[in-house]
Amino acid sequence: MFESYFHLRRLQQYRSGGGNASQSSQTSTQSQTQSSSQTDGSTGSNVLVAYFAVAENSEVDAASSASVVTVNGEAQGIVQALARMIQNETGGDLFSIQTSVDYPADRNDLIEYAQEEQDSNARPQLTAHIENLDDYDTIFIGYPIWWYDLPQVMYSFFDEYDFSGKTIIPFCVHNGSQFTGTIQTIQELEPNAEVITDGFTVNESNAADSAEDIAAWIEELNL
Repeated sequence: MFESYFHLRRLQQYRSGGGNASQSSQTSTQSQTQSSSQTDGSTGSNVLVAYFAVAENSEVDAASSASVVTVNGEAQGIVQALARMIQNETGGDLFSIQTSVDYPADRNDLIEYAQEEQDSNARPQLTAHIENLDDYDTIFIGYPIWWYDLPQVMYSFFDEYDFSGKTIIPFCVHNGSQFTGTIQTIQELEPNAEVITDGFTVNESNAADSAEDIAAWIEELNL
């Protein structure tokens, strides 16, 4: 989301950890694995489609967020829309990565906030958790590109889960950088997983119209 506004920044060191004073307090931990019925999918329930969408972690109504698109008349988070398209093709389960942070809905405020998170090497607290990870062999993982990197909440996500022996298939939205170095970062964070380098990436302005491209991509993956 932010690469068209700023110069390239180096990826930060992963294992050094960090905190985020701007995180909202959370009194309880929510566990949720969102499963949805499928009409076109053939791969089945061994597939999980996990994604981080700002619109589902925003401090205002999602429809007011810059991170929302309209698909078939419904306002959805940009990455959420891609995740649903992937689910339509795979029959997998959806999992929304939730955090205690209320992200700003305004684009400029979100850019500034994301920079602060990176500068502090923050690990936002996760408030939703995958309860049955052993049931899945293939994990699609989606995210926006922030400052040429994964959002910091994705580092929290990879901190929490060991995907050893599983296949990870990345997908992302961007504003010109495509995946930048994030696939390699995921490989470093999950060295015992098979990380597919032929992920799906699309400019956020075209995300709402990606259904056919995603269908063709899924077919080429030959899951």
